[in-house]
Amino acid sequence: MNKLLVFAEKGFTVAVLLVYSGAILLLLLSGGAQENEFVEFDSSLIRIINFLIYIVTFLLLGLRWKNTLYFLSKDRWLFLLVVLAAISMLWSFEKGTTLKDSITLIGSSLFGLYFASRYTLKQQLNLLGWTYGIIVVLSFIFAVALPKYGIMGGIHQGKWRGVFLHKNGLGARMVYSCMVFLILAYQSKKHSLLMWIGFSLSILLILMAASSSSLLNILILALVYFIFQNLRLPYLLMLPMLTMILTLGQILYFWFINNASVVFASIGKDATLTGRTELWPLVMDMIWKHPWIGYGYGGFWQGWDGESAYIWRGSGWTPTHPHNGFLALWLDLGLLGLGIFLLGFRRSLLQSLYWVRITSQSVDLYPLLHTSFLIIANLTETNLLETNSLTWILYISSSIYISEAIDRQQTTGNKEIRGVDM
Repeated sequence: MNKLLVFAEKGFTVAVLLVYSGAILLLLLSGGAQENEFVEFDSSLIRIINFLIYIVTFLLLGLRWKNTLYFLSKDRWLFLLVVLAAISMLWSFEKGTTLKDSITLIGSSLFGLYFASRYTLKQQLNLLGWTYGIIVVLSFIFAVALPKYGIMGGIHQGKWRGVFLHKNGLGARMVYSCMVFLILAYQSKKHSLLMWIGFSLSILLILMAASSSSLLNILILALVYFIFQNLRLPYLLMLPMLTMILTLGQILYFWFINNASVVFASIGKDATLTGRTELWPLVMDMIWKHPWIGYGYGGFWQGWDGESAYIWRGSGWTPTHPHNGFLALWLDLGLLGLGIFLLGFRRSLLQSLYWVRITSQSVDLYPLLHTSFLIIANLTETNLLETNSLTWILYISSSIYISEAIDRQQTTGNKEIRGVDM
């Protein structure tokens, strides 16, 4: 009976990770609509599913309430940031939106807390491996057997989108999939070949989606992975290696600055990052009108009737976020919110670096890799403090986990935390 309950709980966890990844549901409910098609569909099923997830997560946390409170205390900066988002309703420019978004933010953030407190780091990676394995297999099935759903039309005719609404959604998720399978391939001796197959298929899906930004991101993360491996070398070897890598990075950076237009043209992009660099100055104009506490969580992007109208008129298009996670957070919660996030992020980054130095397994690189991924992903997209976002949920889980693990290691010398048998 106990094994059956453990299996059911793992099944629930994988199902929730799939929902928060944005896979399958939106694509099916839209009937396979393309980006140039305006389709209205009933999203009540998604709201019901999310509500059920919140309830089950809350119950699971409640069953282990002492453990929950213990883990919750391990990252007060995250807790404070979520609370600030909720109380920003007091000054929000759209109080109804802030109230609704705050509830979903709290609900999905609780799942991040559950994920960290219930599973060890190795178990978390295994569950993510199952999640992304399902996404990879279904993406190939949709593209080959159900091209109406799995392949894009319009200006992106022929590009794969798998089980996502857009090819860039597939590309972005496959970057994370590559990261997970790469770690598991080095970690698992018994199933390493299977993990390398998952990694290779994830790369293939990025190529079939023709997502150049995702391909660039995975190349960066591969370099970062190599750098982090060197952090485990003795200091006499680590310092020269890191110096060489950083010097090479500086050379490439200055070369890129002088050849940016050529580079972007070669991958089908323009030097404005598809209008982003023209959008950001307009966003900064609005930030400086309310720099300290912002417009309230979710209170800025309210169409032509809201403050976003200034940006829409100035940019000539109608974005619903600034395509930069740090600017989005600044808009919503001001310097206060951005400062709280950066303080927590700094703490998590330093703890992840320390954890890499005192451990030897590949799986222990994951918190530091995810922290790096968060930076990369939020330079051109918005994944910070986002409701029902897998990227944000996994940041919460990795941040809380690493804080607890270091406290436990320093107190007892034990580098493993409680979890379930896998």
